[in-house]
Amino acid sequence: MKAFLKDMKYLTGYSVPLLAFISIRYPENFAFLTLLYTFGILPLTEHFLPASQGNFKEEQEVQMNKKRRFDWILWLSVPAQWGVLIYYLYLISTNDYSILQITGMTIAVGICSGVIGINVAHELGHRSNTFEKFLSQCLLLSTLYMHFFVEHNRGHHRYVATPKDPATARLGENVYAFILRSIVGGYRSAWKIQRELLEKSAVGFWTLHNTMLLYLLLQLTLIAAIVWVFGWMAMFLFLATAAIGITLLEVINYVEHYGLLRKEISSGVYEKVQPHHSWNSDHTLGRVILFELTRHADHHYKASRKYQTLRHFDDSPQLPSGYPAMMLLSIIPPIWFQVMNPRVNALKASSNTA
Repeated sequence: MKAFLKDMKYLTGYSVPLLAFISIRYPENFAFLTLLYTFGILPLTEHFLPASQGNFKEEQEVQMNKKRRFDWILWLSVPAQWGVLIYYLYLISTNDYSILQITGMTIAVGICSGVIGINVAHELGHRSNTFEKFLSQCLLLSTLYMHFFVEHNRGHHRYVATPKDPATARLGENVYAFILRSIVGGYRSAWKIQRELLEKSAVGFWTLHNTMLLYLLLQLTLIAAIVWVFGWMAMFLFLATAAIGITLLEVINYVEHYGLLRKEISSGVYEKVQPHHSWNSDHTLGRVILFELTRHADHHYKASRKYQTLRHFDDSPQLPSGYPAMMLLSIIPPIWFQVMNPRVNALKASSNTA
């Protein structure tokens, strides 16, 4: 029973859709509750909680990977995400709210789209079975970011920490320039990957094998369905929630890989991805709420490893705070550079002398 309750700690991640529900159900008092929780309460709490660097032993990892409860926890994200989104669209299409209330409600759903819609989709997208990949695509559809399924697995993980990866932030690049570059570059990269796959399979563009085309049609169909059922205003607000979720993802990308580069062995060929090519955070609360996304170094070292067994590495560069605090820090570039640039330069100096 004790082990079961300990495993259930990951249900804490559903505090975000729960608070998003409260924000949209009672906007007169709690419209900005989700925003306050995510970027106020969480970073403040993490500041006072100790980080945990512990890893499971090999036999413990085997047992953890056999527990289906960890999969069920992720699968719950699909009804949670779509439930919050549809209820939000229903409420704003049938009620009169003030601009302030709509703003808070939209931000709440947008945060849910980032934390649950995209983050959990990211984890499920790395699974090998068709069912979980389908769930990943269902979640990405709710944020209009389905090309992430193609680009992240086949592009980002291949080129991370190199100039070829649009989702790797360069040293001295501010978060605003990065977000634009990553969004545009990621979409272009996804289409490039898709064209290469089609050419390799010797099939044409106008085919069911063109998943990028299917994703585009699905997303346009969803937008049209929202207009038909909930109206034009609901559609524009839906686009706003998707934009917030996408922005949160890209800010996290910025934090995870800022300034880190793999050595170029020969022209266009880079060393194998190692734990020191991603920023890591062992801050416990962020780890649980984001389903261990913050142990990002091990995720890139071995992408097939499930979230519940991701490891700490001593040689992985550590962020000075948890993800929520670092995301807040990133939106003030001068302070971000002051905190992070010396750390990046110190890592480079250490690498050059190794």
